[in-house]
Amino acid sequence: MSTQEQKNKRKFRSAGRMREIMTEYYIEAKSASQTGKPVAWITSGGPVEPLIVMDVIPVYPENYGAMIGASHMGSDLCAKAEAMGYSMDLCSYARADIACALENGGPIGGLPKPDMLVCCNNICGTVLKWYEIQARYFNVPLFIFDTPFCHTGFSDAARTYVRKQIDEYIDFLETVCRKKFDLDKSIEVGHRSIQGQRLWQKVLDTATHKPSPMTAFDAFFFLALIVTLRGTQTVVDYYTELLDEMNERIEQGIGAIENERYRILWDNLPIWYRLKWLSEKFASHDACLVADTYTTAWCGTMKYIDENNFIDSMAEAYTRIYLNIGVDEMAESVLGMIDKYEVDGVVMHSNRSCKPYSFGQYDIQQIIQKEKGLPCMMIESHMVDERSFSESQVDARIDAFMEIVSQRK
Repeated sequence: MSTQEQKNKRKFRSAGRMREIMTEYYIEAKSASQTGKPVAWITSGGPVEPLIVMDVIPVYPENYGAMIGASHMGSDLCAKAEAMGYSMDLCSYARADIACALENGGPIGGLPKPDMLVCCNNICGTVLKWYEIQARYFNVPLFIFDTPFCHTGFSDAARTYVRKQIDEYIDFLETVCRKKFDLDKSIEVGHRSIQGQRLWQKVLDTATHKPSPMTAFDAFFFLALIVTLRGTQTVVDYYTELLDEMNERIEQGIGAIENERYRILWDNLPIWYRLKWLSEKFASHDACLVADTYTTAWCGTMKYIDENNFIDSMAEAYTRIYLNIGVDEMAESVLGMIDKYEVDGVVMHSNRSCKPYSFGQYDIQQIIQKEKGLPCMMIESHMVDERSFSESQVDARIDAFMEIVSQRK
């Protein structure tokens, strides 16, 4: 079989359907002013299910930031934000989004104007000021969903505090949308949300097979639906089909890369503008990135959800997400993934755009090396701003890292 035939065999047929769904989603969002559906901008870790219940179209500036990065438009937009007075140390998602809003720029001609903003600080503190800026610019109401940081657990006081905000959130939506919240519908949405998350975890779990039918780079692409349309039947149907395809690949012995010898774990957000380069670079060393902490985080809180009491259990689930827990618990999660996917090394993206994700990495690295003795490497960059990425430096580091991995193997 020729090299091109092998590449074609490894292509995912589900990728085309994914693009169709996302295109339909953005068309619906962009035409919302004609259809009368309200649009809410919401942070990636925010509670989206109540929006689905209220027939509000959720739009994610962070998802859009990933599109900007993948389209190689990040550097220009970030520079424009800096010219407005924003620091280049600010999150590149925020800088790109702020610049896009002013000139209606970026991929697909910018995001649709929001009717409301929903900001949950379980991912970082930057989103608070970012969404305040956008609420003033668009002159729309803003709801802030405040989640206390879970250093060592989830106290009863925290549970009460966050649960009360869910009621306030529902009141906010009823006021803006001018209709009552449908509790019966919320039960259905909650079930679909959990079903979608379970299917997504099963898709990720197929990477435990050797050779892995997918890479973390594939997971970065397929992640979009569980973020954007969580709680809808579309997600359930799509991930059911994707899981079937993954299982078919396993049965047919189709690996994500041509010759998997080494299995690597990725930590932190992707470097969106270098996905293809990084994928090919690791594959040239016969290394498959079989798992990552980022895509796994979207189903990591299922254990806190009570399917029969979704609204109440949302409080703990949305508070105890991966970025809102202590370093020790983060490290425990990473160690579990190392065992589960039988990895040979860990690559950490020290992401200057996402400080909550990056600050504890050196501590986690030390724990990994102490507990598992695995080699780790750091890549310094922003996830969207290409000006911070040194290809020659990263290239040399990966070569050195893989040499260590191969010697240990």
